[in-house]
Amino acid sequence: MLDDALLSDETRLLAADHDGILRAVATAGAQVRATAEAAREAGVRRELAGLRPRALVLLTRPGTTESACRLMAALLTPTAPLPVIVSGVAPPWLGPLDVVVATHRGREGDPVEADVAESVHRAVRRGAHVVLTGPGEGPAAAAGAGRVLAVTPRMTLAVPGEDADGLDTATVLATGLAVAGALELLDLDLDDLADRLDAEAERDGPRGEAFVNPAKSLALRLAERTPLLWGADPVAGLLAGYGATVLATHAGVVAQATTAAAAGAQPALQARLVESSGEASIFADPFDDPAPAAPPPRLVLLAVREDLTTRRLVADVGARHPGADVLEIDDVELAGEGPSPDALRAAVLATRLDFTAVYLGLALGARATGVRTG
Repeated sequence: MLDDALLSDETRLLAADHDGILRAVATAGAQVRATAEAAREAGVRRELAGLRPRALVLLTRPGTTESACRLMAALLTPTAPLPVIVSGVAPPWLGPLDVVVATHRGREGDPVEADVAESVHRAVRRGAHVVLTGPGEGPAAAAGAGRVLAVTPRMTLAVPGEDADGLDTATVLATGLAVAGALELLDLDLDDLADRLDAEAERDGPRGEAFVNPAKSLALRLAERTPLLWGADPVAGLLAGYGATVLATHAGVVAQATTAAAAGAQPALQARLVESSGEASIFADPFDDPAPAAPPPRLVLLAVREDLTTRRLVADVGARHPGADVLEIDDVELAGEGPSPDALRAAVLATRLDFTAVYLGLALGARATGVRTG
């Protein structure tokens, strides 16, 4: 059952967040600063300056890391003069002309960490340039010792064990952006990004009432619904996938993630959405009238880019589905077209989705059972 009153009571909300997930989500800006400083200390820009790699490979782990890497690839691909590959393992064709970016958590005995370590070992053995972000110890760190650019941020997420899964998106993005900047693929000030994420965390924090807090408001609108996350542009489509992942991770909620264009080819879903958009009758009897077979859908249209095509699509979908929520950044300071403004807006929206998922999970009691998701 949804405890919607919980989101309006800061004391109860923080007490329910016994694992400190909200506090961890609020560290996105701090994660970016710590990663940027660690990248400077590791000499990432100095070591990669002037390099014209054959390919940039973003190594993933299951969960939000994979979604974040795919989002990064979507940001870089339109203008990058090289292929940006997202892969769970180091490709067999790696060589000295390639750059590999990976993150790890330093966990001994973790099969995922063992896979990361194996990929790092393969990449350095083949002479690729490897940037590895994470603790100074662990299987991956040992596999790359002395042969990788080791980015070791001086901060850790103060949450227990597996609850850290799904909370290091800002670190993953900051690592990719630092490498992209060194390779002159994208020019973005990481300190500016950190400030933007701090501002979003303040806006979405536990003290705000739901009607002025965008993350709480969205969480309440998604409650007892089936979220349909549709991207209005390619970057937003990948952000939708990220949103579906964090909803599953933090709230145990299953959501559809696709692009608005792809959703247009699903007529039954379109009909269901139109049907469910009507208000319930005031004469409906909850005891005599049968309940719907599944929670009604709630459409959330995400938009990252500001080009004319995206704006037209947002207007068109809004006209056909007037009850839809539009998730975008309406901030003149973040206006503009191109990979850098897109990256800023996408990162801010990712943080808002993080908060939304955690609030929804707390209101639903998804973490009260002690079951860990990730």
